[in-house]
This record gives sequence, structure tokens and C-alpha cells, in this order.
Amino acid sequence: MSIEVKNLIKTFDDKRVIDNVSFKVESGETLAIVGFSGSGKSTILKLICGLLTPDSGEIITSKGDIAMVFQYSALFDSLNVADNIAFALHERKELRKKNKKKEIRNIVTEKLELVGLKGIENKFPSELSGGMQKRVSFARAIVTEPNSILYDEPTAGLDPISSTLIEDYIVRLKAETNAASVVVTHQMSTINRTADKVIMLYQGKVVFEGTPKEMMRQDNEYTKQFVTASLEGPMQMIAEN
Repeated sequence: MSIEVKNLIKTFDDKRVIDNVSFKVESGETLAIVGFSGSGKSTILKLICGLLTPDSGEIITSKGDIAMVFQYSALFDSLNVADNIAFALHERKELRKKNKKKEIRNIVTEKLELVGLKGIENKFPSELSGGMQKRVSFARAIVTEPNSILYDEPTAGLDPISSTLIEDYIVRLKAETNAASVVVTHQMSTINRTADKVIMLYQGKVVFEGTPKEMMRQDNEYTKQFVTASLEGPMQMIAEN
């Protein structure tokens, strides 16, 4: 249960978005990927889970499922909570053969209880708060017992209390699944509460690698600018027309 990225390169329209990035995440470990918008963070997640193909480099993952938790939950509006969570179990041939209807219901109940949402199987996404939708997406992600979990901005659009709750569940799911986890985030609280180590990207390159505590020490000019949210420093935001 690990993820290893070696010398990864990805280019879009002659722009190198990921530039020779390497890192490794072990079982039961969480890596936070941070950086300004457009620095290539979400692109790395898409490369790891196979939504994009790298130009060069290598991605090595343990045999088994890779789960993706999307930025805004990405639940199916026309399906209730139970059917959203069980979607992979119904649609994937090998899982459909393995699990009968009663077993699938039990799995859905178990995963909902794990994210603190017991008894909402028949509700639809429109009936849930943003934080509850996010937790349902967590339950859906772990329904296949993944070896790796990827989180794309898991606290985006949530209030501080809901964000804290989501961070708690990221930590809990790591303990429950022993998965190798990667969290793309801008939030310092998410970094400090969920991550074992951090990499910072700027213009597609890794400009810092270390622990959250090392990041907070601001010994690096890039981390200092990021932690203090300063306009002054080596990282410059480019205005869009």
C-alpha cells in the first residue's frame, strides 16, 4: 500500500505543468501537496489515478484500488445516498459478482457509520449539507477497500467547523484503512491536522519537502511566503486577462 512517483513530467499546450516531480507515500501515511492555484497539484492526483497520462516518468502503486475524493463531492444527484455509495459495487463486474444485494446494503451501512452518517441511506444529495455530501463522498471512496486515497481540496467551500470535521475523518480513514493518502489543499489547518509530510509546488517543481512542523518554521523562502500569505517572495501570482 504505497504510492511512488518518479521524475514525473506533464505538459499542456507547450506549458510544462509538472516538471520532474518525485515523492513517495507509504502505507498509513498522508502527504499534503500545497502551492498556489495552477501550480500542478490537482494534475498530480489525476496522473496518479489514471485520468491523465504522464509525458514521462513513473507512477508505482500497490496492487489494489485507488480512490479519488473530488473537490465538490461529485455525487450523482439522481441517486440516493445508498446508491451513490454502492455505485462501484453495482457497476464493476468483479465486485458485482462478489457481493449480493444484502451484502451491499451492509457495506453501505458500515461505510456510512464510519463517516458518522448512520441512517441517511434514502436521502438524496440535495437534502444534505455540503459537509454531509463530502462525508458521503468519503464513504463512496472507501467502499472498494482502496489501498490509496486521493483527496482534491477536501475542505473547499466548507465553513471552519465543517472543515475541522472533514479533517478529523481524513485522519480516521487513514487509521481505519491504513491507506497511502494524498491531500491537495490550501488550508493550513488541513496540512497541520492531517499530514505526515508536505511537498510544495511552484511552476510545476517541488520547492519544499518536509513535515508540517518544518514547513511552519519558515526556513525556506517559499514556505515563509506561503505560511504568511505574503505578496512578497519568490512566488508570483500571474494576473489573468
